[in-house]
Amino acid sequence: MKKILIFAGFILTMVIGMSGCYKDTIIPEGAIDPDGPPQSVSFSKDLAPIFNTKCALSGCHVSGAHKPYLATAIAYQEVVNGGFVNTIVPKESKLYKMINGEMKEYIPSASDRQKVYDWIRNGAPNN
Repeated sequence: MKKILIFAGFILTMVIGMSGCYKDTIIPEGAIDPDGPPQSVSFSKDLAPIFNTKCALSGCHVSGAHKPYLATAIAYQEVVNGGFVNTIVPKESKLYKMINGEMKEYIPSASDRQKVYDWIRNGAPNN
């Protein structure tokens, strides 16, 4: 009888111990297919805020500093008319190469960089 109680106590302890264990699943941010169908991206609502907070800083992409100038009022014209966007081969766009290369540290979010890429793939509309 004593062995049965000890065995039952052991089993009960194992069941309680095992039910408290769980495994976190962390899905990496870049798990989406970057070359899948492009999402709808608005330049004024999605990209301009990114450029304002990450790029149009004093000494960076403001008027009189590095081109393209990314202040909200002129950002679209600067990017599109300045030769920074290639809608035929989006991965060859200067903008795409820069934000995924030497400027990646300023736009570290893969989802933000994907928005820029999708906007270019959608024809770089002024929306």
